[in-house]
Amino acid sequence: MTMDDGLEQLRFPIGRFTYGKSYTAEDRDTNITRIEVLPGKLRELVSGLTEEQLATQYRTDGWTARQVVHHLVDSHVNAYIRFKFALTEVNPTIRPYDEASWAELPDGKGLDVAVSLTLLEALHLRWTAMLRQMKPEDFLRTFYHPEHERTFPLDEILANYAWHGEHHFEHINQLARRNGW
Repeated sequence: MTMDDGLEQLRFPIGRFTYGKSYTAEDRDTNITRIEVLPGKLRELVSGLTEEQLATQYRTDGWTARQVVHHLVDSHVNAYIRFKFALTEVNPTIRPYDEASWAELPDGKGLDVAVSLTLLEALHLRWTAMLRQMKPEDFLRTFYHPEHERTFPLDEILANYAWHGEHHFEHINQLARRNGW
């Protein structure tokens, strides 16, 4: 394994997300379940970590475990709202945000992770309730992302955020395993 391969594994422990795929009803159900169970898995993973462990970066020049937890809330709140826009407007243009800058704000760097875990649990309850009530054709609705300069169907966004949660879960999980926590 080269140094670049090792960095790629640290950055993308479950691999990179693949855009442009088609999704079946079974894929959709699996992705909704992945979103549904993430908060409980994450709470269990970080519940025994000390303040020092939460302040540990998952890789050099990466976020701390604490920042990863807070980032998941920031990101998934945005995703939830983007779904709402796409369900109530025709191909709305969403507003991007600077996730790296958000992670550097005081709440991202210092707030107790319990606050974000509680928010993530409540958010995912609402989100999965909405997702489970959506009709198959609702997942074909879209939004436009100006940074990517393309339109995304909600099916793909659902898959992306199911991946996103597991991606960041694994950042912390692998950090804990490497350090014997």
